[in-house]
Amino acid sequence: MNHHEKFTNLPKRNAEPKAAAMIESFRAIGYSPETALADLIDNSISAGAKNVRIEFIWAGRNSWLTIIDDGWGMAEDEIIDALRPGSKDPDHIRLPSDLGRFGLGLKTASFSQCGRLTVISKKAGSPASHWTWDLDFVRQSGKWEVFQDEIHTNFYEKIPETGTIVLWENMDRLAGNADEEDEESHQNFLKIGESFRKHLEMVFHRYIESGKINLLFNGRKISAWNPFMPGKLPTQVFSEEPLQNGAVILKGYVLPHKSKISEEEYKAGEGPKGWNAQQGFYIYRNERLLVAGDWLGMFRIEEHYKLARIMVDISNLLDKDWQLDIKKSVAKPPHGVVTAIKNYALKVRNQAVEVYRHKGRTIHRNLANEEFKQVWFERKRHGKYHYVINREHPLVKNILDTMPDMRKHLGILLNLIEETVPIPLMIVREREEPESQGRPFESIDHSLLKQLMQMSYDKFISEGKSGERAKELLLLIEPFNQYPEYLEHLTM
Repeated sequence: MNHHEKFTNLPKRNAEPKAAAMIESFRAIGYSPETALADLIDNSISAGAKNVRIEFIWAGRNSWLTIIDDGWGMAEDEIIDALRPGSKDPDHIRLPSDLGRFGLGLKTASFSQCGRLTVISKKAGSPASHWTWDLDFVRQSGKWEVFQDEIHTNFYEKIPETGTIVLWENMDRLAGNADEEDEESHQNFLKIGESFRKHLEMVFHRYIESGKINLLFNGRKISAWNPFMPGKLPTQVFSEEPLQNGAVILKGYVLPHKSKISEEEYKAGEGPKGWNAQQGFYIYRNERLLVAGDWLGMFRIEEHYKLARIMVDISNLLDKDWQLDIKKSVAKPPHGVVTAIKNYALKVRNQAVEVYRHKGRTIHRNLANEEFKQVWFERKRHGKYHYVINREHPLVKNILDTMPDMRKHLGILLNLIEETVPIPLMIVREREEPESQGRPFESIDHSLLKQLMQMSYDKFISEGKSGERAKELLLLIEPFNQYPEYLEHLTM
């Protein structure tokens, strides 16, 4: 009996969800106004749009928002399909240009902010058409039905030769039940509009910079806000590091100290959330920003690291691996790459703290052009991840080189350590108590650490390196890179 046949003779009852209850659940998924709007613009980009206009118009309880694009547009049946919850299989392979995944974004994003959603669209060779979801109607009828209602002809006139208009009305989450003359509500509405603009500047900055998309908000062109401040001379750029067979790319940036740029540049660099809150990883999926400034539970936000920002590019083929959510505002790296990401971040963070402490005067050359000597490497063997000790790490290499008679035995010892790393226990502990993991040499006497740093420093000096150069190289060696404060105590 195959998988399908075993269900044939079982008793069955229809368990179709109640329409009104399900849509109310959609409303509670947790979109912010900004993430909801960005989700709809994703649809415009996936539909090949080059120009997108957003109109956010105050009229009290009758306020409305439209998103007008010049993409491919949809025929009538395609509009209805687009309005159907779960219109796409999330397991289907998407084109690189497709920013969707679950087939829910248009509906869940819209319902989170408004009670009435209309889609007007025109495809080449087809007449323009429109269909509407109205939550009041769904509550009344209890049915999963969209309908055609009269809409103002002005909206039809706004549609390009081909393209789509998404119209939000009954915006109870954005305008409430306010009168048009309610100035306090009007001002709050304007603040939401400004927040929309800033969010779009950040989320789609790579599309805007490359000319792939033009965005207008209430007639005003949206410019790009690039969190990495490219072109600012003091910005330090790190080498790219590919992971997951090149499907993930890391690229670190240490931004300039305040003393090295103008007040205007510094103000622009702080972004929507401010310098401290904008530090961390910036995760992009097909160049669209998902997560803006977050250490993903690896580190805490601290003043000394506010200049560190790391670009993480992922393919839309990795949505499941990275646990992408419906709102496209959360992504979590798989455990197999967490160590590599954390090691890369440590390198960037340590450079950032030096720039911060020395007010832009780094005590070493641009580390982006140097090789970081980490203790552990991640390797794949027969389809499974393993971790090996870096034989070229200066401390490991020095011991192996100075004890040639013991090299074979030391190699066996290193192999034993590598094969018995308690990875399952570490993963469980990380999940249960993410803040409890200590860093190397934390909460113990640092005399051994200082001794090892001095030994390595002495070796560099014996090789003819200057004191400053020796300190530069120490900051490229794990775990010394985590304790730059001890460089000051090294003696020649």
